[in-house]
Amino acid sequence: MQKKPARWSSSDQALRAVQVAFDVEGAVLDAVRRAAFDNHLSNSDQIRTLLDLPTSDKPKRPRLTVSLSPADYELLAVRYGLDSQDRLSIKERVTAELIRFAQPDGC
Repeated sequence: MQKKPARWSSSDQALRAVQVAFDVEGAVLDAVRRAAFDNHLSNSDQIRTLLDLPTSDKPKRPRLTVSLSPADYELLAVRYGLDSQDRLSIKERVTAELIRFAQPDGC
C-alpha cells in the first residue's frame, strides 16, 4: 500500500465529515438564510454558529454558484452571440451581467 503525500493529511478531517440535510419548514429556512446574510456567513456557518460549533476563521472566497446544463450553455451562447463550447467567455459574460445587476441603478 502506498503512503499518501503529507500535503493530503490536512484533508483527513474533512473527508470524515458528513453533510447533513435538515427538512424544515420555509419559515425556518428563511430565518437561517436571513441571519446568515445579515451576519455575512454561509448558511452552513450560520447553523454551526447557532449550534455553538466551531467555524473556520480562514477567509472564504465569496462566490455564487449555479448548475448549467449543456442546454443552458446553448441558450446563453445565443444570448451573448458566442459559441456554446466557449464556456469561459460565457462565464465572463454572466459575471459581467451579475455585476451590472448588483449596481445601485441596476444597469
